[in-house]
Amino acid sequence: MKKLFFAYPGDLDTPTGGYGYDRQIIAGLRDLGWSVELISLGDGFPFPTQATLSTSRGMLARLPEGALLVVDGLAFGVMADIAASLTGHLELVALVHHPLCRETGLTQEQSKVLLESERKALSHANHVIVTSHATADQVADLFGISPDAISVILPGTEKHARTARSSSDKLRLLSVGTVVPRKGYDLLFAALEDLKQYDWHLDIVGGLDADPACHAALMSSLPQHGLKDRVTFQGAVAPGDLPGFYRSADIFVLASRYEGYGMAYTEALAHGLPVIGSGGGAVEDTLPQEAAIYCGIEDTGRLKSALKLLLSDATARHDIAQAAEKAAAALPDWRDAASRFAAALEGTLR
Repeated sequence: MKKLFFAYPGDLDTPTGGYGYDRQIIAGLRDLGWSVELISLGDGFPFPTQATLSTSRGMLARLPEGALLVVDGLAFGVMADIAASLTGHLELVALVHHPLCRETGLTQEQSKVLLESERKALSHANHVIVTSHATADQVADLFGISPDAISVILPGTEKHARTARSSSDKLRLLSVGTVVPRKGYDLLFAALEDLKQYDWHLDIVGGLDADPACHAALMSSLPQHGLKDRVTFQGAVAPGDLPGFYRSADIFVLASRYEGYGMAYTEALAHGLPVIGSGGGAVEDTLPQEAAIYCGIEDTGRLKSALKLLLSDATARHDIAQAAEKAAAALPDWRDAASRFAAALEGTLR
């Protein structure tokens, strides 16, 4: 039986796209006959305490000689010294969802430190797996990793039967993503401020604890935008409850500043929703032209125009929703993703 150790920061059940990717790949590898042993590296990444790093070093150093170790990039990128100490002892594979230095809200010094740390850490990896072609390009350019040492394994998408939308006149807008500056909820509120003549309500599904100051600022801004009764922060929800929000929505919108891939977008497509999206990274590549409206980066004017179109024009909503359903049929599923992930691991072992 093929065996690997999978190390991750924090709680693997955290309801984010990155952790969801990890969970699905682990489950898929096990279905393919792999033995996957999980290792929690502790909390606080990408800014862990020295005590957390010391504990992580000890756990990984005790793994058997020559073992295959996959480390989630949220932790791996700040483990340069540990990665160096494991070179020659373990087969190291880094799973990079997006470069840590590209997170929105970092100070210039924090971004510089993360850039150098991740560059050093990745130089010790036997192989790097990324979740989009855009991230592969960034890893090669930012960190000097050879394209031959990078495998792109796109996330899978579960296929869903299309369901009838609510007959209510009130349109349901949905955003899914952890409440942090990178997700651009402030941009979305600014775009929605002048669209109160339409009957709509926005549900935001995503954890509120990653950046409490961001959540507090957004809550304070709602009355200023006149949106206090138009927006509900649902918080994090269990993975089994998330599809219900997609099924009850009429329009999906996420005003991200940056995404490494954007699993929430493809999940919305899979539910047959018209999608409005923005952000750098892989977002423009992820969104099919006929099934979504791409709004660039931090462009509230384009966001407002896209929202106005879909809020005011039922035919446009219907046509884009039909295109979303067709686009979703071509998306890879999680079994495909796990098989490709396994092939990348097997290539590392040769």
